[in-house]
Amino acid sequence: MRFLISALLLLGVSGAHAQELTRQQMREIRTACEADVRSLCSGIQPGGGRLLQCLQANAANMSPSCANKLLELQASRPPQ
Repeated sequence: MRFLISALLLLGVSGAHAQELTRQQMREIRTACEADVRSLCSGIQPGGGRLLQCLQANAANMSPSCANKLLELQASRPPQ
C-alpha cells in the first residue's frame, strides 16, 4: 500500500482521485512498478516523501512497463 500511495503521489494524484481508482488499476500499477521500486529505491525508507523523491530521481531508469502504466494513469485522470 505504501508503494501505491507513493506512485500516485509521483503522478500528482489528489486524495479524491486516488479514491476513484479501481482495485484493478491499483493491481496493475503494483504489478507494473513493484520491481522498479525494489531495484531503484531498495534502500529508501518510505515516508516523508523519500520514496517519491527516489522514483522521481530515477524516472529515466524506470522499466517501460512501469513508465507506461504511470503515464496511462496520468493521461486518464481528469484535470485538477
